[in-house]
Amino acid sequence: MILPNRQVPVAPGSSGIAINDSLPQASRLVFGCMGLGGGWNAQEISGQDISRAQAAVEAALEIGITLFDHADIYTLGKAEQCFGALFRQQPGLRERMLLQSKCGIRFADAQGPKRYDLSAAHIIGSVEASLRRLNTDYLDLLLLHRPDPLMQADEVAEAWSRLKSSGKARHLGVSNMHAGHMRSLSHALGGEPLVVNQLEMSLRKLDWLDSGTCFNDSQGLAVGTDWAGTLDHCQQHKVQIQAWGSLAKGWFSGALPVGAAPAERQTAALVQELADLHQVARESVVLAWLMKHPAGIQPVIGTSDPVRIRACAAAAKVHLSREAWYRLYVTARGGDLP
Repeated sequence: MILPNRQVPVAPGSSGIAINDSLPQASRLVFGCMGLGGGWNAQEISGQDISRAQAAVEAALEIGITLFDHADIYTLGKAEQCFGALFRQQPGLRERMLLQSKCGIRFADAQGPKRYDLSAAHIIGSVEASLRRLNTDYLDLLLLHRPDPLMQADEVAEAWSRLKSSGKARHLGVSNMHAGHMRSLSHALGGEPLVVNQLEMSLRKLDWLDSGTCFNDSQGLAVGTDWAGTLDHCQQHKVQIQAWGSLAKGWFSGALPVGAAPAERQTAALVQELADLHQVARESVVLAWLMKHPAGIQPVIGTSDPVRIRACAAAAKVHLSREAWYRLYVTARGGDLP
């Protein structure tokens, strides 16, 4: 059973952080809901899907997570439907958490191919559909899921003004956008802040680091320039960076595939060594590595397995030395720094 309605318990070491000084109750970890709702198909959600969602939510609340991340496309809307079912079963549950959802990705249909759509009509329609599925009146955060090359920033600002004034969404953020995208949106929004940027970051996805450490070196040529200034922009403007894919698909915490590269095998071994040293689960080490970065990265954990969710509980209590942090970085990248 989900815990009775009361103040969300905060596990030791998982104290909240402020998102743009406006959501001080947000937890250091985010629960990513993409794995809920069964398969990516047209089948209706089942009682088993709802029970699995309940078990995952219980585990997340138990370790102090208060922020839950959705998207309108996750299992074709069924992840949100599972939450809606949970809220109907226990109405007080909604008040114990912060909800964010994302919009802007459209899958191939009779009208066209897979595409991105940040038109005002699509943003507003997507939010209203998410609210219906979630069985709630508002989102705490709305994130624009992907940069739409046809985006009109003023049109996004108009849509956001309508959503906020109607009380359907309280804060706005982005996902998978670089500093240039954010500057364009911020200008159109006037004084309205972007509070979150959700980006893929992990021990397997290192370009966000390499773009800085390999600047002015031949190693940097393979990284590209899209990351240039994005982390600095977020830090300067108090935009909370969330890391999706933060557990690296479990590769360094027990799910390393057969045929993994030597660097990946060595990284998994090093994670185990550090987990033994700190007497924590390997998942907590993988997340602690991200959380040590001065940008204040907020990992989104995508597993729906209650055992693995609870294995993340000690992430905020693991204090890696500078040397241990660099050992993980250099080992994972498979070569010395410039």
